Amino acid sequence: MQIAKLTATLIATAVSTLAFANGSAPAYGTAPVTAAATPASAEAWVAKMTDPTQNASAFKDPKNFMPWLVAVTDPSTALAMANAGMNPNTGLKMMNGFMSPASFQNYMGFADPAVAMKWMGAAMDPNFYTAAMTTMANPSTMMKVMMLPMDPRVMNMGMQMMNPSMMTSWMAAPMQPQAMNTMMAPMNPSTYTSWMGVVANPKTYGPMGEMMNPAAATGAAAPISGMMNPAMMNNMMVPMTSMMGSMNPLAMMTPPAAPAAK
Repeated sequence: MQIAKLTATLIATAVSTLAFANGSAPAYGTAPVTAAATPASAEAWVAKMTDPTQNASAFKDPKNFMPWLVAVTDPSTALAMANAGMNPNTGLKMMNGFMSPASFQNYMGFADPAVAMKWMGAAMDPNFYTAAMTTMANPSTMMKVMMLPMDPRVMNMGMQMMNPSMMTSWMAAPMQPQAMNTMMAPMNPSTYTSWMGVVANPKTYGPMGEMMNPAAATGAAAPISGMMNPAMMNNMMVPMTSMMGSMNPLAMMTPPAAPAAK
């Protein structure tokens, strides 16, 4: 009897995990992760994780978080990350990504209240906890970790550190055209104009940004948007500035009367 109950529990756990990963579980957002958006290899995961313009997508939706959790618990991802760290182009790509306005848009997506609502829904869903615990307690993953010291990829990575071509690539990295373009980007005026355009765009901040957009404010949001309108704030400060001008001691002093004509 106990064995039957244990078997039923394991089957239910596996089914719920597969349902959550395949998207048949209750949806927390309107944009769950798709097969096209999910990296198919450890190298593709590393490329996405080291890209500042899209590496926050895994934390904006619990359904996007589960494939990310599966990837980071796989030792193959750690090996791919180590190999990418030995490539100087990885650092150049990250620097270019951080200087791109798309990185600001990527991280400002957390200002959307819908992100918090999705995680609140996941916090109350047992399927989310089941999928997370099953992923971290997967025996095959533990076996991969135990066999990692004997993995040929680890041996190759260790030998790569003694490869003269890798040292040559690092020495030649500052003279690469990509490195030159990266160093010239802070001196490019278009870099700052593009950043100013993204920062000043209310759509960058999602629904919170629309509250600060006077043109899009209608109905109940109009008073709130009007309060944040710089023109209205300037009009509100006009009486204050005029009052401060009237309190000028020099303006309050009565000029001396002109001497009487003789």
